[in-house]
Amino acid sequence: MEKKTFFKTTSHISIIFLTFFLPMATSNDDQQLNTLLTIKTSLNSPNTHVFDNWISSNSVCKFTGILCDINNMVLEIELSNKNLTGSVPFSSICELKSLEKLSLGKNMLHGEISSDLSKCVGLKYLDLGNNFFSGEIPSLSSMKNLTHLYMNCSGFSGIIPWNSLESLTGLVVLSIGDNPFHQTPFPEAVSRLLNLNWLYLTNCSIGGEIPRWIGNLTELINLEIAMNYLSGEIPVEITKLRKLWQLELYQNDLTGKLPVGLRNLTNLEYFDASSNKLYGDLSEIRFLNNLVSLQLLENEFTGEIPQELGDFKKLVDFSLYQNKLTGPLPQRLGSWAEFDFIDVSENFLTGPIPPDMCRKGTMTKLLMLQNNFTGTIPESYANCKTLIRFRVSKNQLSGVVPSGIWGLPNVDIIDIESNDLEGPISADISNAKVVKQLYLANNKLSGEIPSEISKAEALSLIDLSDNQFSGKLPSSIGELKKLSNIHLDGNQLSGSIPESLGSCDSLNDLSMAFNSLSGPIPASLGSLKNLNFLNLSNNKLSGRIPESLSSLKLNLIDLSDNDLSGLIPASLSVMASNGSFSGNDDLCSHTLKNFKQCSSAKSGMSSDLRTLIVCVLIGSIAMLVSLALFIYSKRSSKEHEKSWKENSWDVKSFHVLTFTEEEILAAIDQDNVIGKGGSGNVYKVSLENGLDLAVKHIWHNDSCGGEKKSSTPMLAKGGQKLKEFDAEVHALSSIRHINVVKLYCSISSEDSSLLVYEYMPNGSLWDRLHMFKKMELDWSTRYAIALGSAKGLEYLHHGCERPIIHRDVKSSNILLDELFKPTIADFGLAKITQTNSTKDSTHVIAGTHGYIAPEYGYTNKINEKSDVYSFGVVLMELVTGKRPIEQEFGEKKDIVEWVSSKLKTKESVLSLVDSAIAEHFKEDAIKVLRIAILCTSTLPAVRPMMRNVVKMLEEAEPCKLVGIVIAKDGDKKDKLQEHKL
Repeated sequence: MEKKTFFKTTSHISIIFLTFFLPMATSNDDQQLNTLLTIKTSLNSPNTHVFDNWISSNSVCKFTGILCDINNMVLEIELSNKNLTGSVPFSSICELKSLEKLSLGKNMLHGEISSDLSKCVGLKYLDLGNNFFSGEIPSLSSMKNLTHLYMNCSGFSGIIPWNSLESLTGLVVLSIGDNPFHQTPFPEAVSRLLNLNWLYLTNCSIGGEIPRWIGNLTELINLEIAMNYLSGEIPVEITKLRKLWQLELYQNDLTGKLPVGLRNLTNLEYFDASSNKLYGDLSEIRFLNNLVSLQLLENEFTGEIPQELGDFKKLVDFSLYQNKLTGPLPQRLGSWAEFDFIDVSENFLTGPIPPDMCRKGTMTKLLMLQNNFTGTIPESYANCKTLIRFRVSKNQLSGVVPSGIWGLPNVDIIDIESNDLEGPISADISNAKVVKQLYLANNKLSGEIPSEISKAEALSLIDLSDNQFSGKLPSSIGELKKLSNIHLDGNQLSGSIPESLGSCDSLNDLSMAFNSLSGPIPASLGSLKNLNFLNLSNNKLSGRIPESLSSLKLNLIDLSDNDLSGLIPASLSVMASNGSFSGNDDLCSHTLKNFKQCSSAKSGMSSDLRTLIVCVLIGSIAMLVSLALFIYSKRSSKEHEKSWKENSWDVKSFHVLTFTEEEILAAIDQDNVIGKGGSGNVYKVSLENGLDLAVKHIWHNDSCGGEKKSSTPMLAKGGQKLKEFDAEVHALSSIRHINVVKLYCSISSEDSSLLVYEYMPNGSLWDRLHMFKKMELDWSTRYAIALGSAKGLEYLHHGCERPIIHRDVKSSNILLDELFKPTIADFGLAKITQTNSTKDSTHVIAGTHGYIAPEYGYTNKINEKSDVYSFGVVLMELVTGKRPIEQEFGEKKDIVEWVSSKLKTKESVLSLVDSAIAEHFKEDAIKVLRIAILCTSTLPAVRPMMRNVVKMLEEAEPCKLVGIVIAKDGDKKDKLQEHKL
C-alpha cells in the first residue's frame, strides 16, 4: 500500500514538472533564440561565415561563438576578431540573464553605447575594445560582478565615468586606454580597485603627477600609463609593486631620476620610460635581471651603461638612443637570448661593438649611429642573416668591412658612413636582394664598384661619396630600375659614364663630381624625366653638352671644370647658375655672361637677329619696370604708396634665378590672382623668358597692404602671418624632391613677403576632382597622383634631416603639372620637428575641416600620424570623387564616417568607387580605399608611417594582383621605435 502510494505521488510530481517546467524551458529556448537572431540581424560579417549556423532550426548552444551552461542557458558570447560591422543591440543582449561573458573586441563595430548596457548586471567579462564606437562610456555602476573590462582603442570620448567605475571593486582588468577622452588628472577612483592586476590607461589624456597611492595597488602585474600628460617625478611608492611584469611610462613629461628602490621590481620584464625628461644614471637597472625589453630612449640619462646588463639572460630588445651616456657597452650584451635589436644611437659611447648580439641568429636591427665607437666591425655580423638594418655611421670604426656584410639577404639599409673603414664592396652584394639604401660616404673604401651591384635590384639610394673607389663604373648599373639617388663624388673613378644610366627611370639625383671620368656626357641622360639634380663637375668630360638634357626640369646642373665644348643649350642656360659651366674654355653661349659668344656659323643666328633679341629683352625689362612703378602708384592710399616705394626688399634665393624682384613685384595685381588661401593671395607671373611662376603674397599686418580686405582672409594678426611665412620658407628652402613644390626664392620687406614657386598649369587636385574636368582623371592618373603625393610626404617625414610635419595636407594643396605629376604645396602651417624635443608634436591646432585628424580635438598633439590621417582623406577623395564634407553624408558626418558606414557588403563597398572610374579598375580602386581606411584609423598608433603607405600603394599598382590586409590589431602596440632613416 505504501509502495503504491509512493509511485502515485511520484507520478503526480512528474506531471507537475512536465506541466509547468517544460514549457518554461521551451520558453527560455525561444527567448534565447530570438535574442541571438536579433543580434545576427544587427551585426554583419562580410568576409567570414560566423553566422552561417545561426539558424532557427539549430540549437543556440551550437551557434558559433556561443557557450552554454549545463541547463542550456547562454553563458558566453565570444565573437572577437570576426571582422564584424554594425551596431550592437545591447537591449537584446542583456535579455540573456545567464550571460557572464560578452566578447566583441577587435571588430569594426560602430555607434554609441546606450545605457542599456548597464542592464547586463550578470556580466563578469566585457570586451568592446578595438572597435569604432563613438560618444561617451555610459555608467557601469550596476555591473558589480565585472572582473574584466576592455574598452580600449574604440573611439570613446568625453569624460571617463570614474564615479561608476570605482564601485566595480572586483575588477581585475581595467583597460580603457587609447581613447580620445577629455584631459583629467590621474583618477583617484582607481585607488579603490585593490584587486587590479592589469591597468591600461595609455593615451587617454591623463594629466598631473603619478599619485603616491599607486603603491597600494600591490596586485598589479601590468601598469601602462604611457602617452599622457603626466609630469613630475616617478614616485618612489611605485617600487612597492613587487609583482610588476610590465611598466610602461613612455611619452609623458616625467622628470627626475629613476626612483631608488626600482631594483626591487625583480619580476619586471618590460620597462619603457622613453620620451620623457628623466636624468641621472642607470644604476637601479643593473638589478633587474629578468628584463626582456628595456626602452629608455629620448631622455637625458648620463653615466655608463651598467656592465651587469651583459649577463641578463632574457634581454632581447635594448634601446637607449638620444641620451648622454658614456663609456663602453657590455661586451656580452645580447649573447644569451634570442636577441632582436639594439639602438644606442646619439650618445657618447666608446669602445668596441659587442661581438655576440647575433649569436642566436635572430637579430634584426643593429643601430649605433653617432657615438665614438672604435675598433672593427665584428666578423660575426657578416653571418647574421636576419639583420634588416645595419647602421653604425658617424663613429670611429676602422679596418676592413667584412665581405659578408654586403650580402646580407634581408638587410634594407647598410649605413657605415663617416668612419675610417677600408676595403672594397665585395661581390657578395649580389645576394642583398632587398637592400634599398647604401650609405658609405666619408670612409677609405677602395677598389672598383663591382658589376654584381646590379643584382641588388631593390636599391634606391647609393652614396659612395668621399672614398677611394677607382676604375670604371659598371655598365650594368642601368639595371637598377628603382635607383633614385646616386652619389659617387669625391672618388678616383675613371672611364666613361655608362649609357645605361639612362635606363634608371626613377633617378632623381645624380652626382659624380670630383672624379676622373672622361668621354662625352651620354645623351641617354636626357631620358631621365624625374632627374632634378645633375652634378658632373670636376671631371675630364669632353664633347658637346647633349641637346637631350634640354628636356629635363633640373633644379641644379653643374658641369663645371671639364673639357666640354660647343654651344650651351638655351634651355639649360635658364637653369644655370654662374658657375654651372665655368672651367670649360671651349663652351660658348648666346645668353650667358662670361662665356664667349658662339659664332654665326655655329649658331645659325645672325648678328642683326641677336641685336634685335637683345633690344626686345631690354625693352621688355624697361616696360616691366615701368609697369611695376605704375602698379605702385595705383596702390590704394598715398600712405601705402609711399610705404610700398620705400620698402627695402630682401631676396633670398634657393635656386639659380633668371628673374628679378622687380619683375615679380610688377605682377602682383588683382588681374593675376589665381588663388586665395588662408595666408594670402596667389598670383601667376609669366616672365619674358617663357617661365611661369606662382607667387604667394603675405602681408605682415591687418591692413592687407592696400589690397581689398576681402581678398586675403585674416588667419591671425601680423605676427602670426610672419610666423607662417618663416615656417614655409624654413620648410621649403632646403627641400629637393620631385613631388614637393619648388621654392625659387623669398622676397620680403617690413610690410610684405612673397614666396616664388614653380607654376603648376593643371591647378590642384581639388580643382580636378571637384570643380572641373573631372572626367580627365582616369584611375591610372589618380593612382599616379596618389603614389607621387605619398612619396612627397614620405620625403618630408623620413627624408629630411629633421621630419617636417605639413599640418594641412588636402587635395587643394596637391598641385599638378602639365603631365599631372603631383607636388605637395602650401607649407604655411608646416612644423619642423625639433631635435631636442621629447615629443614630436606641437600644441597649435591647424588644418582644414574634413581633413583634421580626430586627436587634434582632445590632445592637440600633432605629429606625422596627423598628416597620415589627412592623406587618407585625400585617398578617399581620389577613390570616391566626393568632397571631405558632403550633405549626403548626413549632419556632422565626414567622408571617413561615410565610408565606414558603407563597409557592410561587397556591393556597398563597390558603390563607394567614383562612377567615372572604369569598371575594370574598380577592384584596384578598392585596394587604395583599404589603405585610406588604415590611414584614417581613429587611433594614431594604428596608422602606418608614410614609408609604409608608399610601399602599400606600390603593391596596389593597377592590375597588379596584390592583396592588402588591413590590420585592426588593438593588442599592446609595437613601441620598439626605429631610428631615423
